[in-house]
Amino acid sequence: MGLPVVVIGAGPQGLAAAAHLLERGMVPLVLEQGASPAAAVSEWGHVRLFSEWPELVDAVAARLLAPTGWTKPERGYPTGAAWISGYLEPLAKALGDRVHYGAQVTGVGRKGRDLLVDAGRAEQPFVVHVQDVDGQQSRIEAQAVIDASGTWAIPNPAGADGLPALGETTAADYLTYRIPAPAETEQYAGRHTVVVGNGHSAATAITELARIARQHPDTRITWVLRRGTVGSTFGGGDADELPERGALGQRARTAVEQGLVTLVTGFRVERIETTEQGAVLIAEGGRTLEPADRVVVLTGFRPDLSILSEVRLELDARLQAPVRIAADIDPNIHSCGSVRATGAADLAQPEPGLFIVGAKSYGRAPTFLALTGYEQVRSVVAELAGDHEAAARVELVLPDTGVCGGAGLFDDPTGAKAGACCAPAPQLIQLGRAPAGSTV
Repeated sequence: MGLPVVVIGAGPQGLAAAAHLLERGMVPLVLEQGASPAAAVSEWGHVRLFSEWPELVDAVAARLLAPTGWTKPERGYPTGAAWISGYLEPLAKALGDRVHYGAQVTGVGRKGRDLLVDAGRAEQPFVVHVQDVDGQQSRIEAQAVIDASGTWAIPNPAGADGLPALGETTAADYLTYRIPAPAETEQYAGRHTVVVGNGHSAATAITELARIARQHPDTRITWVLRRGTVGSTFGGGDADELPERGALGQRARTAVEQGLVTLVTGFRVERIETTEQGAVLIAEGGRTLEPADRVVVLTGFRPDLSILSEVRLELDARLQAPVRIAADIDPNIHSCGSVRATGAADLAQPEPGLFIVGAKSYGRAPTFLALTGYEQVRSVVAELAGDHEAAARVELVLPDTGVCGGAGLFDDPTGAKAGACCAPAPQLIQLGRAPAGSTV
């Protein structure tokens, strides 16, 4: 038996990759830092997905599970917790001892070759350095490495320049980088919460906080956008081919229109000051918000590339994603309609046998779908197995978002500058009111 293919991460894409490797007659070894499968998903287990069950199950993984008596869910939109219990846990169990928990990957390299060395590099196996929960270190040799470790561990800060805002670390007791859960109602009821962010996570947080505000009318919610207009904040609505994704944005819009949420645009956080009244967000230029009891920072995530410092990568300078997919997913230049599916040829790195898949393959882009990852691992594993025809084949058309509007809106409060893609910019919508005591 040859060397294994090491898969980093036992999330949805990592487990699917292992199933594909098994079906192709290869040896998978999944290394998961957490104590259970899909450890990152479990941290947002209360959040309902906007993809329906059929879009959340990989076809090859379903074939692996079929003999166990598992039944594929056919309808409904599960929470993260239900996704784990209804699919990911059974899949990990079916993979058995091929999945190792408490195994933190600390580095990936080539045996006997640091980043500088060319001679004989491709002929050497990969070495994957691992640390267990007791701090013991080991080294595993692998014929290939599939990095499906995701981005969940590194949320972006509140600071608009990509660095923590001045005082952000000091204000840590007031801040969370996770979506509020229904069980946390007491932390938000009757208090002032500021949400910083513009994506689906922010819209989900706004929807949950609006539910709390309906039950506790003295609850105040301020939603801070860095961009100059509302733009595509509320998504594609009925035009979105994932209905629940479109509905999510519309629920957030309704919360704003009903006056439950105050929307503040063009606010780029520079400083966070802690006072006796709470955390005060101060924007570039000096605009100030009313003190907040809680600040929910949902500004996206970024990949941890430190474990790949001794292998050769070709990544886009902006997104930190493989260069061949960057133009399709970069919100600076493309934010409308569907993006194309990506496969092995798009994800290949200068280091032969190394592939970054899943959310990590999108770098800092916020638009990743489980469907994308399943198609990625299908193609990558086919390539590793030598089935180049299957690797090149596209077996997925991704659903249209129903959104069009590029980065031109970021600095333009009038909405006059069109986005970078296919249609004129959306009309500016005046929603909400400035919070009492603010200078916006």
